[in-house]
Amino acid sequence: MGGKGFKEFLESLDLRSILSSVLGIDLAGSSSRKTGIALVVEREIKTCVVYTNDEILELAKDKQYIYIDAPLSIPHGRKTLDEKDENHFRECDLALRKLGMKFFPVTLGPMRLLTKRGMLLKEVLTNQGKQVYEVFPGAFYDTFGVKRKQRDAIMALFMSLAHALGVNMPCEASVEPLTQDELDAIACLLTGLLHQLGLAEILSGIDGEIIVPSSQVKIFL
Repeated sequence: MGGKGFKEFLESLDLRSILSSVLGIDLAGSSSRKTGIALVVEREIKTCVVYTNDEILELAKDKQYIYIDAPLSIPHGRKTLDEKDENHFRECDLALRKLGMKFFPVTLGPMRLLTKRGMLLKEVLTNQGKQVYEVFPGAFYDTFGVKRKQRDAIMALFMSLAHALGVNMPCEASVEPLTQDELDAIACLLTGLLHQLGLAEILSGIDGEIIVPSSQVKIFL
């Protein structure tokens, strides 16, 4: 499917409904630190920074598909994150490793707090009837060959993907520069949109799954 075929593919979908139903969250491990949020409003990607679970849940209220940058499960065989044992990696983590993508295990220091918060939010959102997915901005950047902290390259990638999807990026010339939390939230959002369009891969295992963009998306850019 080339560029023209991709455009025709999008035109065959209820794209407006898909765009308005997805929320990207770059979750912080603590409510004292910034959590990045990204969503589409009237064909434009909007971002903000929040802190508390209540703020996150309020923004998720009208969304059906929630994509969170945080571990949403613990390794098989491990009862809790607080007790030390030999189980540090989930099967989906090992699938990431096979792809050559670096990450922190869920049992490592601050990752424990992030995992607990992510799992709590997933439980609340799932009980509200929403579908909640784990994503990883690092895997998003790696898939497209962009360094994870290379701001200009990340913005150029976002612009290309947004254009392909028929949405606009925030103009940094007219607003405050986006924080890294907001950039990563956009990566979560775009991963979610690609997933809803069937253009993502699911790295799954007995103890969880991570959604990553399909490398085939590069042919549309």
